[in-house]
Amino acid sequence: MIKRTIEISREPAHLSLRLGQLVLEREHQPVSTIPCEDLGMVVVDHSQVSYTHSALAALVEHDAVVVICGKNHLPAGLLLPMSDHSEVVWRLHDQIAVSKPQRKQLWRQIVQAKIRAQANNLPASSPERTRLLELARTVRSGDVTNHEAQAARVFWSRWLSDDEQGRSRLAATCLTATPSACVRSVIDPENAHADGVGVKQTNVLSPFRRNADGADEINVLLNYGYSILRASVARAIVMAGLHPAFGLQHCNRSNLFCLADDLMEPLRPLVDARVRELVRLSQTELSPITKAALLQLLTQEATTGSEAGPLMVTLHRYVASLVKCYAGESDQLEIPEYVPALFDPKSVESTSPSTSRSWAASRRRSRPAVVASELANRPF
Repeated sequence: MIKRTIEISREPAHLSLRLGQLVLEREHQPVSTIPCEDLGMVVVDHSQVSYTHSALAALVEHDAVVVICGKNHLPAGLLLPMSDHSEVVWRLHDQIAVSKPQRKQLWRQIVQAKIRAQANNLPASSPERTRLLELARTVRSGDVTNHEAQAARVFWSRWLSDDEQGRSRLAATCLTATPSACVRSVIDPENAHADGVGVKQTNVLSPFRRNADGADEINVLLNYGYSILRASVARAIVMAGLHPAFGLQHCNRSNLFCLADDLMEPLRPLVDARVRELVRLSQTELSPITKAALLQLLTQEATTGSEAGPLMVTLHRYVASLVKCYAGESDQLEIPEYVPALFDPKSVESTSPSTSRSWAASRRRSRPAVVASELANRPF
């Protein structure tokens, strides 16, 4: 059974435990109860959310991940379960003892899968796609020629078409437009704001550049999506009896999630495709609705070997194949393969008695009272 994902960001809440159920309260009144065993991830993005110790303990005991977001609304920390796997000691020994040549071969498979996934995000007839497929074919053990970086340059240069670049600039323009300026600039007044400061000239906005530390809206959306994937992969690693700090390629001594960063690389293009669709819809602000759209990726159908299922499920098969490689039972990773699904904005619309705002309304500056993806049954 696929685990549920909830996000709490609309209003303050108190999380407690009662009879094995996670209870969400507002103003001392319960608004929802969810069985802890049904939860796979809880994302908290509100500074006034409080918890009882028993609630947090129950979540990790049922293998749920708690993601804490910072002031910038990006994940700042993870609370991961300590695996009670029956072979955890043996598996850690295998993980630590893996040879350097084997790590290089596994990294080669990961890089190839990532580049192929990037190629699938580009038009079939584009020369950039052909170039990426050629790069994927010629990756060497350990990626000593750094094909991953070469592919990144090719991919990001073509990720957004000229029209999509224009849409991202128009979205930034509309966010600062006054009603009168909209009339002068032929912009829909519905997108205007009384406190706007006028329309920025789109020709002064530079084209999109991928930057992991970038503060612009598109880079922030990408970073949020990657963080959600990272948390999901880390959860699968811990549940398999491995340690997320011992990576294949990533080896920063201050990074507790080196292995998660390795294994999530082929999944990044899934986030890239979703963010590009949000750009096409002029939804570039990190809002409850765009976060819900990214959380929805955990239910994206993917295949590992001959089996198909939601991404959150196939991640466990992915990590299980790594365990077999560590144990010497196999030399091939079962990396999830997927075709990015067309995004339906209505699939993440949520309403409550206090609001009737829709996807279209989210283009206004005020934050809509929508916080959770369809995985969560109702907003919190």
